Amino acid sequence: MTMLFRLDASAAEIAAHFAARSGDDPWAGGHVAPGSFAPVITAGREFVAGPRPAGRRLQTRMIPRLWGVPPPPSVADPARSVLSVRNPDSPFWIGNLRNSEFRCLVPATAFMEWGKGRDREGRRVRRWFAPSDQPIFAFAGVWKDSEVPSFALLTCEPNAPLRAAGCEAMPAILPPDPQAQQLWLHGGWDRAQALLAPYPGSLMRERAEP
Repeated sequence: MTMLFRLDASAAEIAAHFAARSGDDPWAGGHVAPGSFAPVITAGREFVAGPRPAGRRLQTRMIPRLWGVPPPPSVADPARSVLSVRNPDSPFWIGNLRNSEFRCLVPATAFMEWGKGRDREGRRVRRWFAPSDQPIFAFAGVWKDSEVPSFALLTCEPNAPLRAAGCEAMPAILPPDPQAQQLWLHGGWDRAQALLAPYPGSLMRERAEP
């Protein structure tokens, strides 16, 4: 499971890349770890329940949200945030995913996965990956309407490079096509869920640890 990613671009660069309004977002680039804030691209109405106004799309914009959604009340450890969505059909997620205003793009430039084995000092191996065709890319994300402005990443089956690294899943990376990104932000769930597919292995590169 992805536990760390990087976003090595400024707020202005990210907003320009995704044609979004950045507002006063202070992001200057760096690591994103669980429990920290990161810019996300949204077209929803944060903290307002219900569908968008009929026939009108809200402006796509970039806002800071916390990586890690508060878990459902039934979990054993209520302090442990949910970082990723392994089962999009879960009752905890499906309402948000079917309502497109809760879907978001999570910009990134690389992500870390735990690899097989240990290094010479006995530590778990960290391996960094990024699409070779996108200097700035977008994870498929979803946000929750709660007291914490949070988000989680959608996952899918691993592609060949990540499967070889020992991963059982990978974050869902959206294609560079702006229409695919708009489909995730605005489309019906019957079409948008098709985007939760492994990124082509031929376009995935492993990079040195930043």
